Amino acid sequence: MKIVEYADRAMLCIELANVLAGELESWLLNHDHASFAVPGGTTPGPIFDRLCAADLDWSRVTVMPTDERWVPDDHERSNARLIHARLLTERAAQAPYMPFYRDGFKPEDAVAQLNAGMAGELPISVLLLGMGGDMHCASLFPDAPDLAAALAPDAPPLSVQSPPSQTETRITLNAAVLDGAMNKHLVIMGDHKRAALERATTLSPEEAPVAAVLQDMTVHWAS
Repeated sequence: MKIVEYADRAMLCIELANVLAGELESWLLNHDHASFAVPGGTTPGPIFDRLCAADLDWSRVTVMPTDERWVPDDHERSNARLIHARLLTERAAQAPYMPFYRDGFKPEDAVAQLNAGMAGELPISVLLLGMGGDMHCASLFPDAPDLAAALAPDAPPLSVQSPPSQTETRITLNAAVLDGAMNKHLVIMGDHKRAALERATTLSPEEAPVAAVLQDMTVHWAS
């Protein structure tokens, strides 16, 4: 794990957007296609605002969420809504998007279809992750009853998670897929997130799920 510190949050967003664009461009120079997994939440929006204008062949980049709440794409809590509004615009509007929510399906039924469709997207070319103060990443929460299965090395790419601490059922990329991404970035802001990350390095993935994906991770932090 390598930690990159920035003078302020604005500089982090600008420089990280440049890093992500550079990695996607490098990947596309050597491959026909790239997969790009990104988080929801409040942190990545300003990064997306800059990244969406990158001069890339976005039509060859499949964007997917790291996880999704089981709500329609136009719901205010949907990660897809944020990604479409802040990332899949300007030049990046050409990028195909892989949604995890399936209207009319139960998540347990949809996940089998989703896993089958993931084969052509793995390994993930570029991964951007966030982390909660409880040390969760994607929708791998410490209190999730099915966390152990999602942490297993032989887990399928995606699983359904229903942590008691959360109001919605979720579909998430599992730990092995996240950890196996070719380029891995974690963005955190604030002293409390930095302290949580440092604590996670001393705990098991069952206690701090982000610990399962920190090998070869570049962490981007601003206070």
